Amino acid sequence: MRGYFFKSPKRCKIIIALNCIDVALIMLRLTEIKLPLDHPEDAIKSAILKKLNIKPEELVSYSIFKRSYDARKKTDIYLVYIVDIETTLEKQLSDHFAKDPHIKPTPDMSYRMVAEAPTNLKFRPVVIGMGPSGMFAGLMLAQMGFCPIILERGKAVRDRTADTFNFWKKKADFNPESNAQFGEGGAGTFSDGKLYSQVKDPQHYGRKVITEFVNAGASPEILYINKPHIGTFKLVGIVQNIRAKIESLGGEIRFQSRVEDIDICEGEVKGLTLASGEYIATNHIVLAVGHSARDTFQMLYDRGVYIEAKPFSIGFRIEHPQSLIDHARFGDYAGNKTLGAADYKLVHHCQNGRSVYSFCMCPGGLVVAATSEVGRVVTNGMSQYSRNERNANSGIVVGITPEDYAGHPLAGIEFQRRLESRAFELGGNTYAAPAQLVGDFLADRPSSNLGTVKPSYAPDVHLCDLSESLPDYAIAAIREAIPAFNKQIKGFAMDEAMLTGVETRTSSPIRIKRNQNYESLNTKGLFPTGEGAGYAGGILSAGIDGIKVAEAVALSIVN
Repeated sequence: MRGYFFKSPKRCKIIIALNCIDVALIMLRLTEIKLPLDHPEDAIKSAILKKLNIKPEELVSYSIFKRSYDARKKTDIYLVYIVDIETTLEKQLSDHFAKDPHIKPTPDMSYRMVAEAPTNLKFRPVVIGMGPSGMFAGLMLAQMGFCPIILERGKAVRDRTADTFNFWKKKADFNPESNAQFGEGGAGTFSDGKLYSQVKDPQHYGRKVITEFVNAGASPEILYINKPHIGTFKLVGIVQNIRAKIESLGGEIRFQSRVEDIDICEGEVKGLTLASGEYIATNHIVLAVGHSARDTFQMLYDRGVYIEAKPFSIGFRIEHPQSLIDHARFGDYAGNKTLGAADYKLVHHCQNGRSVYSFCMCPGGLVVAATSEVGRVVTNGMSQYSRNERNANSGIVVGITPEDYAGHPLAGIEFQRRLESRAFELGGNTYAAPAQLVGDFLADRPSSNLGTVKPSYAPDVHLCDLSESLPDYAIAAIREAIPAFNKQIKGFAMDEAMLTGVETRTSSPIRIKRNQNYESLNTKGLFPTGEGAGYAGGILSAGIDGIKVAEAVALSIVN
């Protein structure tokens, strides 16, 4: 069972030997501990003693569960801690729980396997895709003893990184099977490596995801800092270490192994065929292909798997000096090492009924080429762990619905392709991205010269009129939103800020619907997961979904 360790005050104790005397230890979680940015090291301990009104000897241990900051007042920014403690305090325990909402029993966040593979397993489960959801589905299946086969159409992460960086640097041609979308680690490898999500997680799967990242080499601070991130270069080594762990547990990972077809007979999975012609028999497939596996989506639709169109968003990447964002968010605290590079989250509801919002904000990062198809341009954002590049960037995107591209369930894919092909043309048919200064965009005039904000997109940018790259309703909405955002972040609408197009891969344009057992609605043995299936949006939520699906597969096999 998962859940809280404590069920009632009577069960709030563990008896251990301390100095050869039986002592009752109480485990508590304290929230809303507020301290200055420059507080001394022992300030947390002092705050705990004061909050609980206990003596130093009654505090056995404490650990930081989460650290965030409150920057609502730029003249008074402070840190906010959640801490887990062990104390010998027993008196007034019920009074603390009753009177202070910021003192609660520490929840049990440990992960427990739901099943163990049988010794007579006839077919190994197969995972298609080695992005975050596929990686964690494979890891969990391996930890439960199911020896999964993981098929990745792209290359191993270091080879894939070399291909991608060489394309960005104009040292190699674009490779449609090894790029920012396809390859070990998935699209998240070339991102900020953000590890936070707004998904509800009552069973603490997210803690399992982050713990596995730490075990694979990520900094332990991601266990407690608010909005943790890893960064692209660090992710490369971490992904390799997780792969090694899967293999050590009996899992098998095959690269450059694109799935050509899935064998479905009378609504049940029987196996799959690779592009090489090899057939793999299996009756459990985890489908973790990411949001850009368009050929796979077509194959699934042709095989009768239930798919429906879903909303997504389109827009541009916007770049400002990171120093501008730091000052707007932190005032005189800009540059504080504890705060780091500032981020933002913005939304504006437009007069034409559209909503515009910031997406995948990358402090101190780069705008990168993220296409997966020849003759198309797609942008995304990426940061290294240090977040020390000169520019901040984020997507400024407009929400759209299937009504905007009504028709076939896969019509959203064709809609994306048209925009990406147009961006390729506007960029000069060289994989340069079309770009425009914000001042020119708002004034509805083409840009001809760069300003003080140098675009970070590689291979290159081509200045033009971005109003030709998106539908009129999207252009109108973004033109209305940028000045509105300027009221929240002074300088956001600065004339020389850069817009680079187009951002189209905010999320999957389809959803492969599944039932309460995480199985396809009409295809037994097919378990869609992650961003591509329409059930996640980012590394953490994709990892969480991968764990849930792995559990569903395991229970399906053993039951």
